[in-house]
Amino acid sequence: MKQVLIVTGGDVDDASAAGFLKTYEVSCVIAVDGGLEAVKRLGLSPDCVVGDFDTVDRALLEEYKGRNVHFEAHNPEKDCTDTELALLYALSLPGVERIAILGALGRRFDHALGNLQVMKHALDRGIPCEIVDRYNRVCLLDHGKTFRKGEVYGTYVSFIPFTEEVRGLTLRGFRYPLENSVLRQGCSLGISNELSEDQAQVSLEEGILICIESGD
Repeated sequence: MKQVLIVTGGDVDDASAAGFLKTYEVSCVIAVDGGLEAVKRLGLSPDCVVGDFDTVDRALLEEYKGRNVHFEAHNPEKDCTDTELALLYALSLPGVERIAILGALGRRFDHALGNLQVMKHALDRGIPCEIVDRYNRVCLLDHGKTFRKGEVYGTYVSFIPFTEEVRGLTLRGFRYPLENSVLRQGCSLGISNELSEDQAQVSLEEGILICIESGD
């Protein structure tokens, strides 16, 4: 299994990132512009560096140019964010089966929302993709998923419609269950659920959900 790690330029908490990496066997590391600094702090070796290089330290960039690292350089005036370009590059790799993104959340809320949007590229290709930070693990769902106590990333599981509607939504094993419900954009019904049993399931018939596992 080829598991790709993308480290982009948002906030990366080194301690929680190191903890996550103990559970994630990385086959390929892609640094996105300023995310190269976090890659170095975490003691990782990038296989590829992607971006327009407008935020990364120039000395650090030159340091890696002298190594066996592939560079994907882009013009700053472009129609895609560096993170989207990195994700598309990851999806082009042969044998990729899972993608995790660090640094996709943080102070730039516009980039955080944009990063949620671009995960649909992976969803459309059937490749599991998640955004992970100190408090959250985020993915898109267009099918069912099983959650197990002890494996949930934090205490809470929230479901937010990515599409205008999510139909046939059923939640079982949760504190607040649903049965064949419709979840529409503009409501907060799916926020802050919790597992009430050792195992819980979500299923849906139509639409796409944002699934957020989170802790305080």
